[in-house]
Amino acid sequence: MPSRYDPQAAEAHWRQAWKEADLFRAKSPSEAGDKPKCYVLEMFPYPSGRIHMGHVRNYAMGDVVARHKRAHGYNVLHPMGWDAFGLPAENAAIERGIHPGDWTYKNIAAMRAQFDKLGLTLDWSREFATCDEAYYGEQQRIFLKLLEAGLIYRKASKVNWDPIDNTVLANEQVIDGKGWRSGAPVEQRELTQWFFKITDYAEELLSGISTLTNWPEKVRTMQANWIGRSEGLQMRFLFEGGAPDGFDEGIEIFTTRPDTLFGASFVALSPDHPLTLQLATNDSRIESFRKDAARIGTSEEAIEKAEKVGIDTGLRVAHPFDPAVTLPVWVANFVLMGYGTGAIFACPAHDQRDLDFARKYDLPVRPVVLPPEADATSFDVDSEAYVGPGTIFNSDFLNGLSIEDAKSEATKRIESMGRGHGTVNYRLRDWGVSRQRYWGCPIPVIHCGDCGIIPVPEAELPVVLPKDVSFDKPGNPLAHHPSWKHVACPKCGKKAERETDTLDTFVDSSWYYARFASPENREERDYWLPVDQYVGGVEHAVLHLLYSRFIARALRDVGELDLPSGEPFSGLFTQGMVTHETYKGPDGKWVEPSEVEKRGEAFVLAGTGEPVTVGPIEKMSKSKKNVVDPDEIIATFGADTARWFVLSDSPPERDVEWTQSGAEGAARFVQRVWTIFDRLCEAGPADETANATPLVKYSHRTAAAIDKAILEFRFNAAIAACHDWVNTLKKAESAAEETIATRKLSARMLAVCLTPFMPHLAEECWIALGEKGFVSDAAWPMSDPALMEETTVTLPIQVNGKRRGEITIEKSAAKDEIERIALASPDIENFLDGKVIKKVIVVPGRIVNIVAA
Repeated sequence: MPSRYDPQAAEAHWRQAWKEADLFRAKSPSEAGDKPKCYVLEMFPYPSGRIHMGHVRNYAMGDVVARHKRAHGYNVLHPMGWDAFGLPAENAAIERGIHPGDWTYKNIAAMRAQFDKLGLTLDWSREFATCDEAYYGEQQRIFLKLLEAGLIYRKASKVNWDPIDNTVLANEQVIDGKGWRSGAPVEQRELTQWFFKITDYAEELLSGISTLTNWPEKVRTMQANWIGRSEGLQMRFLFEGGAPDGFDEGIEIFTTRPDTLFGASFVALSPDHPLTLQLATNDSRIESFRKDAARIGTSEEAIEKAEKVGIDTGLRVAHPFDPAVTLPVWVANFVLMGYGTGAIFACPAHDQRDLDFARKYDLPVRPVVLPPEADATSFDVDSEAYVGPGTIFNSDFLNGLSIEDAKSEATKRIESMGRGHGTVNYRLRDWGVSRQRYWGCPIPVIHCGDCGIIPVPEAELPVVLPKDVSFDKPGNPLAHHPSWKHVACPKCGKKAERETDTLDTFVDSSWYYARFASPENREERDYWLPVDQYVGGVEHAVLHLLYSRFIARALRDVGELDLPSGEPFSGLFTQGMVTHETYKGPDGKWVEPSEVEKRGEAFVLAGTGEPVTVGPIEKMSKSKKNVVDPDEIIATFGADTARWFVLSDSPPERDVEWTQSGAEGAARFVQRVWTIFDRLCEAGPADETANATPLVKYSHRTAAAIDKAILEFRFNAAIAACHDWVNTLKKAESAAEETIATRKLSARMLAVCLTPFMPHLAEECWIALGEKGFVSDAAWPMSDPALMEETTVTLPIQVNGKRRGEITIEKSAAKDEIERIALASPDIENFLDGKVIKKVIVVPGRIVNIVAA
């Protein structure tokens, strides 16, 4: 009887063996020789204290790529680190009365132990956490280089302020007008902030997207939309009558639709426009409106969802093309100061926001774009703006022109009048990186009353966070620390203060790929970069990836990276999430899957038998308790089962539902694989010269198919091929033409192909075959083209129109030979017993039809 595979014992053994052999340490360029390099990187995790099945899937995918590349002879770098700064640690410190660093490093140790159980090919020698002094000290040095290069500046700006967490929030951290963690209504405040000049690279970041052919199309589109390049007209509307102080030149607006100028109904200012601020000083209505608008938040999404409201300033401007027409000037909550000039002209007939606003305040709606086939005498706009194609009408000298031609003609007219010019605008704004919190990278500058802002001398880096901080007061502990911020000015020696803001954690993760490549060796860093395969969630499709692309270019331009393209990630794959059913107990509270069992068709609480309500399948989350603990799965089934299941059930870019039955099925497959290899233990190593039997040919074809599927990120297809291979090997045990030699040759190839998915089992199978060394070091089986060519064909046999069997024959077999073999088939002989054959129709390569009575 074959022995039973013990995953716990085998996996612990092989992990220790890999560790002792230092098997997965990336080789230096000199050690690697002429081996090609491959840098595989998953987005590094936040050390929350526990890994979840989403981690398992994400890092298993990266590991498949890394192991596959190793098998193809690549020098592979597959590192691991921790995105360790941030507000969660600070909040944990407040809640638990411990230091954020103690909480963070304890979590790192726990998660490292969990990751270790997964059998990943990680080079732990390069491990770091972003809260390590060595890491953020280097980040401070980079900050100073970018500051010196003019890529960092400081200015006052409107920010989202969380009054509970007492920090600035990015727009993406404001959910329905509330802080993403505190849940408190977000306020808008004017603060002096540090900014990275990402807008200097707007055009290069946009054009670079076209080179990212190994990125998902949806991510490239999201990046392009975020950068938001738009060609348009920047022009001035002159005031009718006296102009407000400082606005003699009128109101400057930016528009992408100068073709619709004859449809202009009003001009709208942002609540933060300089003219609005000026008017608000003497008009309490406008000031009150500004305060109300500030409660919406600063994100475009929040503004888009809010009701479009405004207030008439009483001012009017002249239409640039029709002196008989004047337009009212409003302040509107949907106009953003951060885009264009903070002022627009509105054509309600052809913009839905403008139309909603115009209908609310009974402002004119004049259509100027006539849809194809529409009648100019009757076309009108009701509740839905027309934004489609057409020709211009109701527009004097623009009538009859196409939209594009009208844009060009209107721009030329404005330019000839000296009232504006064609320009390019970007939606992208500079990156505000100041955060009013303790647990982050200190910004390495000093504020001196006499000298201004002075960089910390490089010899004094890192500026280390003080350990003795108190969280008993609201706000940033660095700001009210008794001594840390008080220093002498490096330039004049007088009393000065350190900057107490720390950097946004997106800065920490925007260059970590370069740190993994080498902490100090420039040659090695240039050797490894760019990352060949990056793996991570689509939720980071915009900000993290955009910031990383920007920082790579900035580091290139200040001489820190030899990366001509500026692209840090050549290939990107965004994986789907791991989901699970949700459960609620009789009290309506969420229940963990481990507390639920199925009895018959009903779900009940395991301890009490009380009924459980099964809810929708959703992303695993702590809040809904539908989380499966990887440690429990590994303790029960082994890591290979967990890896196999999360990679096998659906394409990797889609969500996968974790089910107990699916895990059990994967565990049974592990045993089925082991049974086949265990039965082959008695003979010597595989014979590479074994005859080219059907099994050997099949193995060469299937190894090539798995190779191709991995390259194309079709891991589920590769796993399906492995399933079929195991079944084929099982059948070969009773096939007369298959010897122990051909079966062992096939099994050897299979062991290598299983390695990316189930590395521990593959190692055990490798040894069972009598092979030496690690299968993790074995070369991928190179398929022989001559053996891959299929020389046989399986033909179905029909009797009186119904399928009754099949035969496998040589493709070159003649019709009479095919007929003879078909009639001699045992299944057909039994079915024809007692019947008279009337006709046999042979269609070579397709089918055999037998007519009998």
